[in-house]
Amino acid sequence: MSQLEGKAAELIEKAKKNKVKIAVAESCTGGMLGAALTSVPGSSEVFLVGFITYSNTSKIRFLKVPEEVLKSKGAVSAEVAKVMAVNACLQSEGSLGASVTGIAGPGGATAEKPIGLVYIGLYNRKNGINIAHEFNLKGNRDEIRKQAVDKSLELMLEQV
Repeated sequence: MSQLEGKAAELIEKAKKNKVKIAVAESCTGGMLGAALTSVPGSSEVFLVGFITYSNTSKIRFLKVPEEVLKSKGAVSAEVAKVMAVNACLQSEGSLGASVTGIAGPGGATAEKPIGLVYIGLYNRKNGINIAHEFNLKGNRDEIRKQAVDKSLELMLEQV
C-alpha cells in the first residue's frame, strides 16, 4: 500500500466513524484526490462528489467562483481555494469540502506564482472553518501533483 493509499484509507475510516461526508474540488490535481479516496473500499459511504474544474469557466459555472475574484486574485490563490472548498460542499450534502488549485508546471508560472505553488482549501460545515493553506512544492509535474494530494489528505484528516 502506498503512502497516499494509506492516508486515504485512514481518512475514509475516520470519516465513517465521525459521520463526515466529503466533497472535493480539484484543479491542478485533475481528479487525483478523488481517485485516491475512491480507491478505498467502502469510500462510497462518505465520499459524495469530486469536481474537476481545470478552467476558470468551469470554476465559475460549477463552483460559483466569482469572476471578479478570478480576475483580481487569479485561479491559483487562497481566495479561490476557499470558495472552491465551500461550494463543493454546498453543491452536495457534504460536511467537509476540500479543494486544490496550483501550478504543477512545467509552464504557467510567473515571478509571483512559481511552479509548485499550491493552495489547499478546506471548509468544515460543522464548525464553519474555511481556510486555505499555501505550499511551495518541489519536483516535476507528477511529483508536485502527488505532493498536493498527500498534503490535502493530511489536512482533511485534521478536520474529520
